[in-house]
Amino acid sequence: MRTTVSCLSVRQPWAWLIVHGYKDIENRTWPTRHRGDTVIHAGLVFDNDGLLWVQARFPHLRPLLPERYDLGGAVGTCQVLRCVQSSDSPWFMGPHGFVLYGARPIAFAPMRGRLGFWEEPITERLHASLRGTATQAELAASGQQGLFT
Repeated sequence: MRTTVSCLSVRQPWAWLIVHGYKDIENRTWPTRHRGDTVIHAGLVFDNDGLLWVQARFPHLRPLLPERYDLGGAVGTCQVLRCVQSSDSPWFMGPHGFVLYGARPIAFAPMRGRLGFWEEPITERLHASLRGTATQAELAASGQQGLFT
């Protein structure tokens, strides 16, 4: 069983757009060799200019965007398929783009972010979020049993 998971910190609203399947590429100034399962971490800093850009460029997304965004924790997962230097994706701005696939949101799990890709220990809370189940403490509070019993 894995004890860590690969993570990438992304500012909001970009993290939300990725994990809800709208943004299929993550732009960076650096390339990566990382491939595979990745937890998307929402950073503590919100990109206000980015939100305005999204609203102007993709007006059909305006009614779908949340009023509040989770910050400072894991918000979803995806697969990193490859790293490209050009793409037809309307989200590509380069110079490098991480092509993403199979994104899905998860229950928010607080954690500290880092630069680049990093390995995060899988805590009970993160494991529950990744599995879509309640934590042992949440289950105990509700009188139920689950994944960690």
